[in-house]
Amino acid sequence: MTTDTPHAPEGIQAIQAARSGTPCLLQLDSSADNAGESVSRQLTALFADTWRALHGPAGHRYRDLAADPVPLVSSAYASLGRRVERHGTVPPSAVAALADGAAERREWALTLPLITELLAADTVLIGVPMYNFSIPASLKAWIDRLTFPGAYVDPDTGRSLLRDTRVVVVTARGGGYGPGTPREAYDFQTPYLRTYFGALGVADENLIFTHAEMTRSGDVPELARFQEMAAHSLAAARTAMTTEAGRVDGKAGNRR
Repeated sequence: MTTDTPHAPEGIQAIQAARSGTPCLLQLDSSADNAGESVSRQLTALFADTWRALHGPAGHRYRDLAADPVPLVSSAYASLGRRVERHGTVPPSAVAALADGAAERREWALTLPLITELLAADTVLIGVPMYNFSIPASLKAWIDRLTFPGAYVDPDTGRSLLRDTRVVVVTARGGGYGPGTPREAYDFQTPYLRTYFGALGVADENLIFTHAEMTRSGDVPELARFQEMAAHSLAAARTAMTTEAGRVDGKAGNRR
């Protein structure tokens, strides 16, 4: 579900104007577990609570990708994307005029709100549990739909519209996948998301990863000996959430 989402401004100027006012946080949860035991949901909630205490609730946008899944892209989406690419860099405000038929118009109607949410956000907070060494399908569906040709490029300068956007990725892993661990090479979350957001133009210094590891040590007997490690990892992740939530433009506690 999406909450507190305003009517979608389509032009680059409208997006830039929105960014110059109230700080905006886009919070995304992708865990299928909504029974209260999801570590990634607990951590994103802590970040969001801290952020709202600093900035108020007006700029907070929330999307639950598991409870309200983004529809998978279709053949009409692909056809519209190819047509747009043939016209060079096309801003989102001009895409609707290139849609051919009801199916393509429907695909664009599903896509534009996601693009607008991302472009309007100063900070994007993403909760990502590790599923089969990678990201949940719900998050991948969001990525596939909003990655539309030209949507994040300023047609006047050619620069990325996301270059100043801060992306905070909060992962939860049942085991240990950090540097130097036996399963370090099994981590397909971090390299994929780092590459993806980097390709969209998010600056490396604005891409922050926080990992909670060994989250299943309390209920998987083979991992029981790692419970202390899990507790330290979770505590560090919680500290990182409150610290990062207080950062604006890379400086702790510096509000707009």
